[in-house]
Amino acid sequence: MLDRTISPAFQTIAAINIPPVQIITLANGIPLYVVNVGEQPVIKIEFSFEAGSWQEPQNGVSSFTSKMISEGTRKYSSSEISEYFDKFGSFIESGQGLDRANFVVYGLKKHLPFLLPMVQELLNDAIFPEKELDTFKNIQIQTLQVNSEKTAFIANKTFRKKVFGDIHPYGNSMTEEAIENINQEVLIDFYRNYWQGKPCRIYLSGNVGEAEIKQIEQYFGCNTISPSASNKIFTATELPKGENILIEKQGAMQSSIRMGKQLMTRKHPDFFTMLLLNEVLGGYFGSRLMKNIREEKGLTYGISSNLALFGQAGYFVIGTDVKREFTQQTIDEIYKEIKILQTELITGEELEVVKNYMVGSFAGSLNTPFDITDRYKVIFSENLPLDFYKNYIPKIQRISDVMLLEAANEYLEVNSLFEIVVGGK
Repeated sequence: MLDRTISPAFQTIAAINIPPVQIITLANGIPLYVVNVGEQPVIKIEFSFEAGSWQEPQNGVSSFTSKMISEGTRKYSSSEISEYFDKFGSFIESGQGLDRANFVVYGLKKHLPFLLPMVQELLNDAIFPEKELDTFKNIQIQTLQVNSEKTAFIANKTFRKKVFGDIHPYGNSMTEEAIENINQEVLIDFYRNYWQGKPCRIYLSGNVGEAEIKQIEQYFGCNTISPSASNKIFTATELPKGENILIEKQGAMQSSIRMGKQLMTRKHPDFFTMLLLNEVLGGYFGSRLMKNIREEKGLTYGISSNLALFGQAGYFVIGTDVKREFTQQTIDEIYKEIKILQTELITGEELEVVKNYMVGSFAGSLNTPFDITDRYKVIFSENLPLDFYKNYIPKIQRISDVMLLEAANEYLEVNSLFEIVVGGK
């Protein structure tokens, strides 16, 4: 009989077998990445274009282009497009980030021959109708007005602007003026320069095979592909120096705190060390910041630190929201925890716990073919080695207490950090 008073045996994960990706070059040179995993007849197709905020000629154009791509073509209205995908039990998503924009389709693989013609229509003949554009602009302005009253929104916006600088593509934030300046003509120009007939990466994942690959080739391997418009070039002379900024907001019951700095990308040799250091400090529920500031002192419901990673740069940030009267105490405790990391070696027991948590979380993030494809997207988008995630566990396990202490002193030097407070002290 099973003795439930005895904990089951466990062992640490030494390695993870990530299913391979099949790389196919279509006739016109477009790369197709295929992850054939899963038993359910469900597939995901993602088209990834170099059409993010980095490429836009004016603020907001990339976002509006990606969000409105399904609002109409010369043949179909937005309602007809929506009804078409609904008819086949599928749905679409489109969006953009700082580096890239994407268009995604989820559906049953038996419906793929019916879905691809409409996808081709949207990627080749979107018109961004003025009526829908006006409606979308009004919605975005109203949303921005609501968000602009929130301390957390202001803190995040200010933090990115300070960390990257006023003219850096990663430091831009949406404004009402920028939204008002967007029109149909500028969206069509951006679409033609970075979407329509332009290079992209196609990711096909799920229960797929040769038939689905041939269908992708049929609809997207024969189109003539021309180079995208020249990418924006931005060269930072030096990293911005940290500073303390207080934005008083009358009537705010709480303060939003953001602390951090511009940091590395995944290509940096210290990336994995910084990833582990971040986890110790504030990356998970059992982190030092959570134990100190939430559990022991009860100053906040939640506090975390994070590495935000993009193609050209990244940043480290600590974020929390607290009552105004707890603002300075919270900041002092954050600096206290950073100082401890810079002066005291982490114990073997804590280091083992954090490493096991990270390894387990990583293993759990590879449950579906779509999860696996997302990992490969990072690899190909950022030109990382194909074995980047295969080496995740060995690299994490090799990090020592001394390496963490050295990284804390090099990358978390207090005077290099921006301290943003919105609300009051």
